[in-house]
Amino acid sequence: MFGSLGFTELILILFIVLIIFGAGKLPQLGEGLGKAIKGFKKSVHEADAIEAEAEAAQQQQQQMAAPQQAIPTAPAPGMEQPAAQPATRA
Repeated sequence: MFGSLGFTELILILFIVLIIFGAGKLPQLGEGLGKAIKGFKKSVHEADAIEAEAEAAQQQQQQMAAPQQAIPTAPAPGMEQPAAQPATRA
């Protein structure tokens, strides 16, 4: 990012900022910039965590929705299945 800026250019920029904001405001500006960067990093990590949670939930839903092989079981005693009645034409 600062590859094209040399040492003298950075000193010149810092000097201009010092003139514009004054020496008393520089610590406040630095603190505000630090908090902004920290908040940005935190939101990026939270977004990654939310995406990972959503992806895991989606995979879990897909696994639950996948047709599972049914195990054929014999009907319980007394639970007879009704016989199929042939269709009649009128």
